[in-house]
Amino acid sequence: MNTIGVPIDIRLPLTDEAVASLRAGMTVRLTGPCYTARDAAHKRLVEMLDRGEELPLPLRGQCIYYVGPSPAPEGKPIGAAGPTSSYRMDAYAPRLLALGLKGMIGKGARTRPVLDALRREKAVYFGAVGGAAALLARHITASGLIAFPDLQSEAIRLLTLEGFPAVVLADSYGNVFPEAQA
Repeated sequence: MNTIGVPIDIRLPLTDEAVASLRAGMTVRLTGPCYTARDAAHKRLVEMLDRGEELPLPLRGQCIYYVGPSPAPEGKPIGAAGPTSSYRMDAYAPRLLALGLKGMIGKGARTRPVLDALRREKAVYFGAVGGAAALLARHITASGLIAFPDLQSEAIRLLTLEGFPAVVLADSYGNVFPEAQA
């Protein structure tokens, strides 16, 4: 196992096989499409589900990065893009995982219901380094608005990641890296 070693390249969207290959503590480089959403967007998504409405993004196999990026400087697809504290999404994450969400990127500990949902739904929680927002933005090659423009930096976006560095903080087997335990 590569615990804090040479990163493993992982393609997004996530397949069941990719998720099954990951263990807590592994370092990865994520490449492919990834959505953004923070707590206000998560709340709206769940409200839409409660009303029986179709979501503005597909969930099956997808990964959501908990980020509210700063405005893009001229010539760049995005501004600083560091992770936000994941616990803010914990009230909503199990429901989205049950609908096929396979990965989440954030920072910090997750609650027991989220960790249980990761195991039950065969999904994974990645950690990105907090305080390195400008460096992480270098691994985002495209960004497009998807939904909720009134939320400004917290609107849902579709990013293209290229070699985005992360650590598996909680895997689909119930293993949890110390930094992800509440």
